[in-house]
Amino acid sequence: MSDDAISRNENRSTTPHNSAFHGYISGDWGDLPRAVAIQRAQAPFCAERRRALSADFAGHTLVIPAGPILVRSYDTHHPYRPHSAFTYYTGWGDDTVPDSVLVLTPNGNDHDATMFYRFPAGRGTEEFYADADIGEFWVGPRPTPDDVAVELGIVTKSLADLPDVLAHADFNWAIIREADSAITDAVDLARGDSEARDHELAVFQSEQRLIKDAFEISEIRRAIEATALGFDDVLETLPEATAHTRGERLIEGTFNRRARAEGNHVGYETIAAAGAHTCFLHWERNDGPVRDGDLVLMDAGVEVESLYTADITRTFPVNGRFTETQRLVYEAVLEAADAAFAIVKPGIVFRDVHAAAMAVIARHVSDWGFLPVSLDESLSETGQHHRRYMVHGTSHHLGLDVHDCPQARKEFYKDGIVREGMVFTIEPGLYFQVDDLTVPEHFRGIGVRIEDNILVTAAGSENLSIGIPRTADDVEAWVGRLA
Repeated sequence: MSDDAISRNENRSTTPHNSAFHGYISGDWGDLPRAVAIQRAQAPFCAERRRALSADFAGHTLVIPAGPILVRSYDTHHPYRPHSAFTYYTGWGDDTVPDSVLVLTPNGNDHDATMFYRFPAGRGTEEFYADADIGEFWVGPRPTPDDVAVELGIVTKSLADLPDVLAHADFNWAIIREADSAITDAVDLARGDSEARDHELAVFQSEQRLIKDAFEISEIRRAIEATALGFDDVLETLPEATAHTRGERLIEGTFNRRARAEGNHVGYETIAAAGAHTCFLHWERNDGPVRDGDLVLMDAGVEVESLYTADITRTFPVNGRFTETQRLVYEAVLEAADAAFAIVKPGIVFRDVHAAAMAVIARHVSDWGFLPVSLDESLSETGQHHRRYMVHGTSHHLGLDVHDCPQARKEFYKDGIVREGMVFTIEPGLYFQVDDLTVPEHFRGIGVRIEDNILVTAAGSENLSIGIPRTADDVEAWVGRLA
């Protein structure tokens, strides 16, 4: 156990460190019951992803860390989640051993993959019982090297062997820099701080993830199915939420409970905004009441064990009935969403999805008399006045990250051609702040967003989240049935 770990534990631990105790706790252990390891469904897909990566980085050693546990405060930690690039190329998801590192070593025109991870500690080690951070007596058993090799289809080596490997790094090495600063520092030290093709590696893996394979699509579907259950749970607990001074927190907790039950966690912080809070795009404090007559804007997604996430938003009336103005705004947003859906097919430009939604949003706020200029002037590049009421974009890619493929180049993302196998969101909205003097008083405090997850198919598109009610009538019936 490290001196640092001992120092952090000594004020709250009474673990004996004498030889008699060590001898007693180290002996008389049987074999742990373990399930028979079988190859995971994602393993062949990950191997194919590595082959594509290998072809573009021939002759280069590639280092893809999972990353360390992140400290929440002093010696408490956030729930562990590996870096998405690591999961993409290994298939190791919510059960990843922290600090693991995938190393791809050149072998002719291909690469050999090796997983360096912290092997199970022997029962005779002090780490086993005295290290609260990684000791298996504390946090549970780690998988055996043979099991990891079988499940992932990757050769395994002890993490203790990694420093000697990294010491040989040179300008032909590339690393996902942001995943683990300690590993990056070791590589930089050995290769003389030359970042070589690090940026290219980050960009390549982001752009590779733009097109989802069959496994990824199936996992996103599974995440959406779990998310739908979470939304149903929330509606069923609306009476409890309205009775509590922090009803938004009850909504958040209800959804997050389902996320933990059906998957790994939530894919991002749940937004459970009621009343005027619906006008704040990323309201995550969720500390307000939920009142009769309010709208609730809920933006949430379950992340399944493979770490793929859904990203769904629904806006619904607490009492089961939209007011006239609430329905007017809701149906304008729905029309914008449907206009965006209508153009999606292979071959269009990604940014045109946003433009299709914005044309509808702009027309409605113009018809309502909110704009100081004509509709054409507002839609021009030098205008954009309608964006006061919807400042965010309409779409983003979705996958291992809720905002997936973040380092893809603009010409492949925003200005890129839409291709079969892409999965992204369509999420227009309208938000009229309580202090917005450009709109009539009865519009103020109303915020609406409708967000669905779309798969691009050969024939056009599929709304993966169509099973979650979207139209105003269906939403009212949904609330009436469950609340």
